[in-house]
Amino acid sequence: MQVIGLCRFSYPALGGFQITHDSVEDRIAYLYAEERLEERFRLLETVALPCLREQTHQDFDLLIVIGTSLPKHHRDRLYDLTADMPQVQIIAEPPRKQREVMKELLNKARRDPSQPCLQFRHDDDDAFSVDFIERLRQTLSECSGLVQQHKAIAVDFNKGFVAEFGAKGIAASEVHRPYYVAALGMYVQGNCPLTIMNFHHEKILRFMPTITLSDQPMFVRSHNGYNDSGGHKASKPVPVEPLTPAQIGEFEARFAIREAQIKQVFAAS
Repeated sequence: MQVIGLCRFSYPALGGFQITHDSVEDRIAYLYAEERLEERFRLLETVALPCLREQTHQDFDLLIVIGTSLPKHHRDRLYDLTADMPQVQIIAEPPRKQREVMKELLNKARRDPSQPCLQFRHDDDDAFSVDFIERLRQTLSECSGLVQQHKAIAVDFNKGFVAEFGAKGIAASEVHRPYYVAALGMYVQGNCPLTIMNFHHEKILRFMPTITLSDQPMFVRSHNGYNDSGGHKASKPVPVEPLTPAQIGEFEARFAIREAQIKQVFAAS
């Protein structure tokens, strides 16, 4: 079964952000500010991409959506960071309504729309467990009766960490949060045009059956200076503490996040 992931990398969508702007030009200026993009690239390199490289099941596709106006030196850097990942397809789009363009791209990516597929979203500053895709597949195979009866089913791994990353390393707090973007997957029946982008992630349970698993930490949700749902003033702060030696090992084993790399990359001038 085809597995398709979607990652927006500073794509200047019309709508789709909690942080608002007066015009598309203002949004582009905010998204492409050098300081902001530097942080996004550091998180992409050290948090979002390593867990994909080390998935126990490597048969998946990842669409990374960027704006056509992304400056060339940033576009080149993105291509360089993903050059060793055959699953990645970088797609440039002009500013459009977020859900409209993302639904279109996901459906275009289906190699055989008559067959079912699995879908997930992946924020550029988050990570999920290195066995996320394997477990997503396994969970649906274990629920064949449910699969046969419904055109769409969500699978939610709701245990994980909220974390902050910087030159001093990683600070985190374990959380249980239902229906986060990270570690949330969706089954879509063949000949069904629904996508994971048809639904707000926290409201997906209103529209389809959901399967919830809480046995192991399956995601790392980054809080930083520029993310849309954790680092701005409207968000409720989550207290975090520096990782213990055991947690440093857990982050590396489960999420391929290495504290030594975090320190090195974030300490760079």
